[in-house]
Amino acid sequence: MAGRFAPRPRTTPRGPVTLPTAPATQNVPAATQTTPPRTTTPALSTVPGTQTAAPTPTTQAPHTTPTPTPTPPPADGLRRHWTPPDGAPYDLGLALGPLRRGSGDPTFFAATDGTIWRASRTPAGPATLRAAHHHGGAVEAQAWGPGAEWLLDHLPDLLGASDDPGTFTPRHRAVLAAHRNRPGLRLCRTNLVLESLIPSVLEQKVTTVEAYRAWRLLVRKYGEPAPGPAATRLHVMPDPRTWAMIPSWEWHKAGVDAKRSSTILRAVRVARRLEEATAMEPEQAAARLQLIPGIGPWTAAEVIQRTNGAPDAVTVGDLHLPGIVGHALAGNRDADDEEMLELLAPYAGHRHRAVRLILLSGHTPARRAPRMPLRNFAGM
Repeated sequence: MAGRFAPRPRTTPRGPVTLPTAPATQNVPAATQTTPPRTTTPALSTVPGTQTAAPTPTTQAPHTTPTPTPTPPPADGLRRHWTPPDGAPYDLGLALGPLRRGSGDPTFFAATDGTIWRASRTPAGPATLRAAHHHGGAVEAQAWGPGAEWLLDHLPDLLGASDDPGTFTPRHRAVLAAHRNRPGLRLCRTNLVLESLIPSVLEQKVTTVEAYRAWRLLVRKYGEPAPGPAATRLHVMPDPRTWAMIPSWEWHKAGVDAKRSSTILRAVRVARRLEEATAMEPEQAAARLQLIPGIGPWTAAEVIQRTNGAPDAVTVGDLHLPGIVGHALAGNRDADDEEMLELLAPYAGHRHRAVRLILLSGHTPARRAPRMPLRNFAGM
């Protein structure tokens, strides 16, 4: 055993190790010195956003016809004008106001001069819209991004061209006064479902402060900067795939419970089928939306009022709306949905318009209880 584990004898002497030195370089005539040829890399494209490509192989690839790419819009955006029919009065802020989800909405900004900025995700891609009153009652619009042309093609619908307020007749003093004071009210039509559906689901059975906060946090974190000059202020909401990939704890940190987040996840999985509702009649569109578990009459009405410009879509199941309508039309602040619908029956075909005017009139009952407390889901 001792011989098996005995150390091997050292084969080199102790002391410093001397490395062999190379012979001194001799002066060689220039004609006999050989230098390997230098290789140069072909110049690469310097277009921002491109990646360094590998050197081109010696064998040529078969000739293929390049795919044409869409021409990007100019730096100052595409432009379009829209004039209200017959010179009717028009209020841009009233038309687009329902699309705003709180003062901190990352997809909507109203400037002090009345200009409206919106960021949308269209079927053609993200886009930014700027709309402002122009001389002669017209509205001037500019758009940037891949979806700019789509937005401008649907600009008349968005501004209320498909709405027909001329057939509306006020039946109550409060509605008549609001109608006279707000002659420029028109109902918008976005033709985009998800951008109205997701924030409406976030507003289910919570305070508006909680819902607006959740929308703001999620869009800023998972959306993308809006194209054009508003990139530092506006964000485009995430696409359906990104919504579906948001982790559960991020919904929790934003204050969204599992019921609402699950409803949104079910909706984005069939986003294409839901977007088809914009081409349907309001009743059919509401039925299509309510096929998704978690979407009921309240949410469906809130959506089609914006996406389809439905003038008769009444929001039922709301905590405060029946009392507001009952107080304004009959002096009954304790009205329920059934009584509210009875009071709105004379406005058949324009019940949503009548509700908008009641809300604009300021005839709301005084509060009798403190506001609902804000819940902190992130701290649970």
